[in-house]
Amino acid sequence: MNPYLDVQHLTKTFGALLLFEDISFSIGEGQRVGLIAKNGTGKSTLLSILAGREGYDDGNIVFRRDLKVGILEQEPKFNANESVLDACFNHHGDPEKVLKAKQILTQLKITDLHQPMGQLSGGQQKRVALANVLISEPDLFILDEPTNHLDLEMIEWLEGFLQRGNKTLLMVTHDRFFLDRVCNSILELDDQRIYAYKGNYAYYLEKRQERVDARRAEIARANNLYRTELEWMRRMPQARGHKARYREEAFYELEKIAKQRIDERQLRLKASNVYIGSKIFECQYISKAYGERVLLKDFYYNFARFEKMGIVGNNGTGKSTFIKLLLGIIQPDEGRIVVGETVRFGYFSQEGLQFDENKKVIDIITDIADYIDMGGRKMTASQLLQYFLFTPEQQHNYVYKLSGGERRKLYLCSVLMKNPNFLVLDEPTNDLDIITLQILEEYLQDFPGCVIVVSHDRYFMDKVVDHLLVFRGQGDIKDFPGNYTQYREWQSQQPQPSQNVQKAQKPQQTPTSQPHDKPRKLTFKEKREYEQLENDIAMLEAEQQELEEALCSGTLSVDELVAKSKRLPILKEELDEKSMRWLELSEIAK
Repeated sequence: MNPYLDVQHLTKTFGALLLFEDISFSIGEGQRVGLIAKNGTGKSTLLSILAGREGYDDGNIVFRRDLKVGILEQEPKFNANESVLDACFNHHGDPEKVLKAKQILTQLKITDLHQPMGQLSGGQQKRVALANVLISEPDLFILDEPTNHLDLEMIEWLEGFLQRGNKTLLMVTHDRFFLDRVCNSILELDDQRIYAYKGNYAYYLEKRQERVDARRAEIARANNLYRTELEWMRRMPQARGHKARYREEAFYELEKIAKQRIDERQLRLKASNVYIGSKIFECQYISKAYGERVLLKDFYYNFARFEKMGIVGNNGTGKSTFIKLLLGIIQPDEGRIVVGETVRFGYFSQEGLQFDENKKVIDIITDIADYIDMGGRKMTASQLLQYFLFTPEQQHNYVYKLSGGERRKLYLCSVLMKNPNFLVLDEPTNDLDIITLQILEEYLQDFPGCVIVVSHDRYFMDKVVDHLLVFRGQGDIKDFPGNYTQYREWQSQQPQPSQNVQKAQKPQQTPTSQPHDKPRKLTFKEKREYEQLENDIAMLEAEQQELEEALCSGTLSVDELVAKSKRLPILKEELDEKSMRWLELSEIAK
């Protein structure tokens, strides 16, 4: 392997806070490495150090001589007066470079190349910065959250771009689909150390669990031995010989291991004391347009109790506008939305929330409420924060000390602390670490109220929602009965636009001349199959949830872990096949 980057014994502190200590890793040609860590533990700081924008306390960083490095920052800065094209790179009028720039910018939906950067939104500027890196064709890509502010179409295009050729990259992303499909190595920054895994995200999950289980067993053994040695230390005479001193030193080393803890949650947080009536909301033929851009047109929808809806679509098709219409933030041009009297919205917006920088984390939450009634038990503000991985020490930090991801997590806690019965989450996964996403997924799966999620995170959507509203532009909205993966599979089987054009060009005949074109109904056999499929799918979904909970519990033996890990992909494949067949029959049954 041709080494591009070698990091040896790197240490970084901020005052009394140790981010990482004595970490070492290397990246070779062709490696596509994903960096995973909790918010606030130093992911972006590590990338800034590698980019030369941040100092470090100790260690060595060596890049291969003459290596060309392309860096995407989390929050890039531009000259507001520069045009989009000039902000990308100094092309000197080279037509080939300009053509390449136009192609990549078009894929990222930046079309006005002469528009001043100051007129672009933050998301558009991030896309220009990403284009800048891709156009420069570096030997090594260093990317901080490359999928933020990309819609699903752009994310899938970027996946293909980074997979092609022998590209080398190091990136921070919380998009687990993207990690799984793009990366062939994972680095995990945990407890100030670095752990390397030679595989994709799915491989990492399996091996990380093995590491955690082994560490937990080591700590348990150390605790047992520690109790014996502690008794010996207490009754040992003060005069100690050489052997006693050796045993005493070993005792202190043992004590360090025994007092370690693995920061794993043992219980799922279930909001069981949520009541919501049967009337939720009804969109009564609403329309909304901005000039010639139609977002909704005569849209009718009656939202059901306990529904968990995902909203997907390209940027600019009206997803966030629909949310703001529902919440009464903006008004429709025509029609109205009637909301039930018992509905209490909890809204998590893309824009986030401005906190008082000089307040403590715990005070932000206790200003909302001291506790939540969870149905028979009370969860305090501190317990909620701890569930979302704010340690007691971090809870007494000031807001200005928090990282961007920690602020988003605090905002999420502030929404949940209001104990809503209808959660509306607009891009909740941006800047949240993977562990927090898993916690939020569990919370939403168990949530007994209603949920609407707008997200480009495919993995998150698959875990949480039971159907989709697909915004396809110009007021075209499709209600799809399944998750995102099932929708993409269904979409891939649909005729291409060229096929539709050819069909449209065929001469149309009157319905009376073609009686065989009448919509066909389900046969008796198909009806029986349809009913059986519903039962089978429900049973498979229940088994899948049971398996996933067991695999995450940390209580399985090695044999059980292997058996359940083998069963899960087989079960998912069977579930996908039955779901697709159910969808085919449901289209006929309509």
